[in-house]
Amino acid sequence: MNRREFLQLSSLAAFAGRLPAADSKKKYATDRVRLGPAGLEVSRLAMGSGTNGTGKSSNQLRKLGEKGLAELLRAAYDQGVTFWDSADQYGTHGALRLALKGLPREKITVLTKTHATTAAEMKADLDRFRRELGTDYIDILLLHFMRDPNWPEKKKAAMEVISEAKERGIVRTHGVSCHTLGALEAAARHPWVEVDLARVNPAGVVMDGDPARVLGVLKRMKAAGKGVIGMKVFGAGILRLRADEALQWTLARPEVDCFTIGCESRREFEDLLEKIPAASVRG
Repeated sequence: MNRREFLQLSSLAAFAGRLPAADSKKKYATDRVRLGPAGLEVSRLAMGSGTNGTGKSSNQLRKLGEKGLAELLRAAYDQGVTFWDSADQYGTHGALRLALKGLPREKITVLTKTHATTAAEMKADLDRFRRELGTDYIDILLLHFMRDPNWPEKKKAAMEVISEAKERGIVRTHGVSCHTLGALEAAARHPWVEVDLARVNPAGVVMDGDPARVLGVLKRMKAAGKGVIGMKVFGAGILRLRADEALQWTLARPEVDCFTIGCESRREFEDLLEKIPAASVRG
């Protein structure tokens, strides 16, 4: 942990101390949430599969293998967590394909992400992703890792292909994952974005700006009818020793519809199932 991350972690208690009043009704990982203008029904918790995901690998694949990750996803489905988060760069499409076999496809929300820029790249990704996932359609398709505030112009060709795919029923809804404040602000403004994957946690760790500023942008997104999925809730693991407080803060945020966390074992998943409702009513 570097000095900046240490200072951010030290500030967590101050943020947690200014939480909104706790809701009297518990929130659960399995709650059904409507996301964005398409109104997709998702579980509040999404099963992330890309912790330290790069180069077609991730912690989940390295520790569990495709079969083990598929078994974890199926265990989540059995418990009511039916939202699965993947990406091309994580290399986890094959695990999702294994997990989907024999399950009712319409009851599972599959999210994946693309780095495509040109129309040809996007068309190729759509075909390949569906083959790798073993599905005719993708529920949520995101342009991955937007950093340039001018991404809507640079990704215009890919966006047009995705829009056409939505009209044909190949994609149900679309958006972006953001990794700078400028990119996030562009996503809030652009009407093409229906869903945004945004980095959020109370300490501002591995985020696009301080929490207050990021939440201000997400509030504008919500006002425009966009869906917001939180990521980096535990600050890429930096906040793992303050998980209860991080969950408490995130669950209290009306700007965040749902969130993705990358469990790496059945024990971690079942721990979350217990922590989420407890954190939601902690005052």
